Amino acid sequence: MWTQGVGMNGGAPVPEQRSVSGGVPEQPPGPDSERIAPADGTGTADASGARSPGSAMRYAVLGPVRAWRGGDRLAPGTPQQQALLAVLLLREGRTATAPELIDALWGEDPPSQALPAIRTYASRLRKVLDPGDLTSVSGGYALTVPHGALDLTVAQELAAEAEKAAGSGDLCQARALLNKALGLWDGEALAGVPGPHGRTQRTRLEEWRLSLQENLLEMDLEQGCHTEAVSELTALTAAHPLREHLRELLMLALYRSGRQAEALAVYADTHRLLAEELGVDPRAGLRELQSRILAADPALAEPETAAEQPASAPVRPAQLPATVPDFTGRAAFVAELGDALGSVGGRVMAVSAVAGIGGVGKTTLAVHVAHAARAAFPDGQLYVDLQGTDGSAAEPETVLGSFLRALGTPESAVPSGLDERAALYRSTLDGRRVLVLLDNARDAAQIRPLLPGAGSCAALVTSRVRMVDLAGAHLVDLDVMSPEEALQLFTRIVGAERVGAEREAALDVVAACGFLPLAIRIAASRLASRRTWTVSVLAAKLADERRRLDELQAGDLAVKATFELGYGQLEPAQARAFRLLGLADGPDISLDAAAALLDLDADATEDLLESLVDTSLLESAAPGRYRYHDLVRLYARACAERDEGPERSATLARLLDFYLATAAGVYALERPGDQLHAHLAPTEVPGLAFTDRTAAWDWLYREASCLLACVRQHAGGATLRRAVDLLFAAKDLAESGADARQYEQVAAVALAAAEEQEDLLAQARARTTLAHSYRLTGKFAQADEEADHGMRLSAAAGDPVAGGYASNIRGIVAIYHNRHTEAGAYLGRAIEEFRADGNRPSEASALSNLSRVLLQNGEHAEAVALAERALAIYNEVGLTWRLANGMYALGLALAASGRHDEAVDQLSGALPVFQENRQPLWEGMTLFRMAEIALDTGEAAKAATLAEQALVQLRGIGGDWRRGNVLTVLGKALFALGQQGRARACWTEALGVYERLSRPEAADVRELLAHAPQ
Repeated sequence: MWTQGVGMNGGAPVPEQRSVSGGVPEQPPGPDSERIAPADGTGTADASGARSPGSAMRYAVLGPVRAWRGGDRLAPGTPQQQALLAVLLLREGRTATAPELIDALWGEDPPSQALPAIRTYASRLRKVLDPGDLTSVSGGYALTVPHGALDLTVAQELAAEAEKAAGSGDLCQARALLNKALGLWDGEALAGVPGPHGRTQRTRLEEWRLSLQENLLEMDLEQGCHTEAVSELTALTAAHPLREHLRELLMLALYRSGRQAEALAVYADTHRLLAEELGVDPRAGLRELQSRILAADPALAEPETAAEQPASAPVRPAQLPATVPDFTGRAAFVAELGDALGSVGGRVMAVSAVAGIGGVGKTTLAVHVAHAARAAFPDGQLYVDLQGTDGSAAEPETVLGSFLRALGTPESAVPSGLDERAALYRSTLDGRRVLVLLDNARDAAQIRPLLPGAGSCAALVTSRVRMVDLAGAHLVDLDVMSPEEALQLFTRIVGAERVGAEREAALDVVAACGFLPLAIRIAASRLASRRTWTVSVLAAKLADERRRLDELQAGDLAVKATFELGYGQLEPAQARAFRLLGLADGPDISLDAAAALLDLDADATEDLLESLVDTSLLESAAPGRYRYHDLVRLYARACAERDEGPERSATLARLLDFYLATAAGVYALERPGDQLHAHLAPTEVPGLAFTDRTAAWDWLYREASCLLACVRQHAGGATLRRAVDLLFAAKDLAESGADARQYEQVAAVALAAAEEQEDLLAQARARTTLAHSYRLTGKFAQADEEADHGMRLSAAAGDPVAGGYASNIRGIVAIYHNRHTEAGAYLGRAIEEFRADGNRPSEASALSNLSRVLLQNGEHAEAVALAERALAIYNEVGLTWRLANGMYALGLALAASGRHDEAVDQLSGALPVFQENRQPLWEGMTLFRMAEIALDTGEAAKAATLAEQALVQLRGIGGDWRRGNVLTVLGKALFALGQQGRARACWTEALGVYERLSRPEAADVRELLAHAPQ
């Protein structure tokens, strides 16, 4: 919740929330009584021409750039001179080089005489400021600013004191301190200062000011000043219409002031504005507040107190990789990044980005600095390798899913969309001090969704590119080591005695390595492990490689040459493992998958991989999991393509077989009696065998990214059918919510490959998996189209698998569109195909769906009989959570027949099974059906509760049509409870959904709204 400012070399405070209107800074007298000294050095501060160098200097940037000596206001000169003064003030005493100053004042288009102009401005300022304050250092300039002499620093300290006061429970003192901090503003910060630096800092200071205002207003609400806050929040919201937290506070203030309808109107206006302007929905916190207002949550009526709302201990992730024990040098970079990340006062920058060529030590430096800063981030540290130099960089959506789970978000609560995941991620980090290390980023666009919104957090980024387009980032360019640092690193690994005896040879070694830390580490490790070698022997070997290093000294090729040196010294078994592991596309690899790929047993594989970890050619991502650094992976793959020949295909085939065999086993364990395994492509490599369903499911979700990457990599050539079969066997990933988007994307890739090869069977199965994914996400038109193609292709290919599943999907979609005759025909065809194949569980699924057709035709008794028949099959084959699908279908049939108690028994029995098996879609739908029954039996309060629970479960999954159905039922329940306003809000939202989807239900909802009082 709190954010103070941070060090200002290139940056300003990066707040997270709150502020109030600006006032007059508590500085020397105003312009009418001040004596102005010109900044060009031609005038003086008083009539006598004498200066008072002993008088204290003061500066202001929270308004126009100003300076005072004692009671005399000094004129800072031209706008360009003001811009120079502003840059130096915000550097807080650190030196700004001439290129940095030119870039700050003019950006990419400086005048031809930029440097002389800088010198002229500095000379004029030096004549006005105190002697010695403005100094020239190594071609640049630095300005000494006494403590407390800059209004921004004073504001930061007041904000920090306010945070401490709030933390100790003294909200009155905290409010007073914040008001005092906000009073230091005198209009727009850096007003009139030209240049890119001025524009950037102006924006960031305004953002911090708003954050302080939000902090203050939130405390106003906590102390019951709801009515007083409404007017100010209304004005701020009008000035910043897209700032969702302000709207959240305004809604809360209105609600607590007894203006519920206006609070809901603010939400509706926010929803409309975000949709029109940005094409997104309100963030999770705003939606939750609307739901609580609609539910008349009594806990919302008054401020929560610490005693009433004890906070549960949040999950504290500690994902940082181990820091190397022999970290060497880089003192200036360590200090710079350490200062940027934070200090005892909690002043942190939002983002620091380290850039440099591959192998220069970006990750090592970042991990070292992050470990040193752990005390400043007691709520945890997150880490991810974004694989930015690979052809398939990590998707932000996937990374956010991993981060949310690491922060304690249940699997079922992880949304499926990027925007929703990012919003939940920012909300989860709100008020917590967490460090996020984003390693190997591709570009700024990849990491923007991964940045915390809270100023109490910080992000540290490494990338091969300099992220000049990452707004507000503190940029650090990491160069190669100095010769002294390189020799020190080499000595720490090899030993002082051996290096001391051959110092010149050691200098030759580190020079041949190009002073790249990774190359030096590899070379030194080789020497340290070979006691019979001398340093001269290694130097001679490096000399043999010098021609290649000279040829490859541009960019990353120098790194590849260094890898060549280390790779050439591996034992044959190590070298083979190094090459072959580089062929797999997944972000990392498990020990079991690596054993299959290498065609070795687990113990031998672990010994090999750990030996590669020892040489720094492989990283241990977690116990039992391994990964390459991005550039090492590229090098390993190049070696495999050069040396392995035919074994490459066999290696990847073993990995594919391992995933297919294991996924098929998980599928069969979950669906006893299903015949899919009999129709999958045969495998030569066995998979893991599970007897425990929980362990099997854990494996499937843990390996989701690697498994789907394997499908993508093998969707072509001779492995196409096995890749498509793997996708089919892993189709439960499409139902999990967290992996549905990635599954859908890979299914589309597989389909494109099958079409390119004109493989009808692969096309049929790929289209059927894609139809399955579309149906679960509410894309019914696409699902119907793909299933139609799947049916036709399956018949043409003589495939007994895809045809039945595709017919079943078409029948379900037809039910959703009230095409009963068509649905019955498709489901009848599916039943015939499943029976012909002996696929009893799928037959039961189709029978359950057919019972719904009978219900819609008014054949209630027949529908119940058919659903009972399906349930009997499920019981007979001993299905696990699929049995709950049968109970769900029977519950629907019984409810339509008026046998409500029996229906509730069936649905109540299905609900915990869905919950235990991570099926949020079916859990939500079951709650929805129970809400319908409660409404039919006159239990409106119970119906409303169940419908609200269903909305929570279906958030982000299942598609908008299902959400519209739940909203309609919730509105009916609320209307029955006399809450007409909330009912109309639900129906209005449902109507918008139905109209957008061109659904016939829209007419029914319009009828409800027509008879509901305004």
